[in-house]
Amino acid sequence: MFVDSHCHLDRLELDKLGLTLPQVIAQAKANQVQHMLCVCVSLAEFEQMAQSVASFSNVSISCGEHPLHQQDNVDVALLLEKCSLQQVVAVGETGLDYFYAPEAKLNQQAAFVSHIQVANQVKKPLIIHTRDARSDTLALMRSHQAENCGGVLHCFTESIEMAKAALDLGFYISISGIMTFRNAAELRDVVKKLPLDRLLIETDSPYLAPVPFRGKTNQPAYVTAVADAIAEVKGISVDKLAEVTTANFYNLFSHIKKTN
Repeated sequence: MFVDSHCHLDRLELDKLGLTLPQVIAQAKANQVQHMLCVCVSLAEFEQMAQSVASFSNVSISCGEHPLHQQDNVDVALLLEKCSLQQVVAVGETGLDYFYAPEAKLNQQAAFVSHIQVANQVKKPLIIHTRDARSDTLALMRSHQAENCGGVLHCFTESIEMAKAALDLGFYISISGIMTFRNAAELRDVVKKLPLDRLLIETDSPYLAPVPFRGKTNQPAYVTAVADAIAEVKGISVDKLAEVTTANFYNLFSHIKKTN
């Protein structure tokens, strides 16, 4: 059985898929995807997101504000309130993105620090997005004791050096369909070097559909294609990859009850 450790079910363009949300969940289950973590990108959208997946026992949720979706200042009191809810299993998506919004560095950094502090307070793991911000991401993680709450660098596309630094802080590394892309040879080399016991798989759907689904709207059922690609690179069976990454998922997101 597989898990999709990072997806955005509330952002699926269901008309493009020609499916309802229950059908998307059913297709994932039919493709042996046991559990999905629906990740919040905006506090303003949290309630709607949570409500949209509340009826699915095999979908968990996070709460946070993506660096590209945040307002000038994150409402820290509201973030703490929502992240304290029992059904919220992680804090984020948070982090730094200097590729798309370098002009917002200071606001992003302040928001990231707030998320780390809230995660430490509620004792739930962080879900971190980082792009073109390697040194600042690691510096803020270290200076604000992110190792106390742990978490994951999701949709990882950075260097092996950054991965090792995150691993040293007790973090996991999650790999998306990007590694199946033709121009992702460097990422595949990184994946080959990552320890299995710190590896997660994800779709980041509806974005970044893996080969052979490139150009289509991504969905959790496609996480198996990510698993296939990782297993090939690491020279292990897909069954072994599924077993280990699923165990890693439940170890990290310990507030989640296992589903069949």
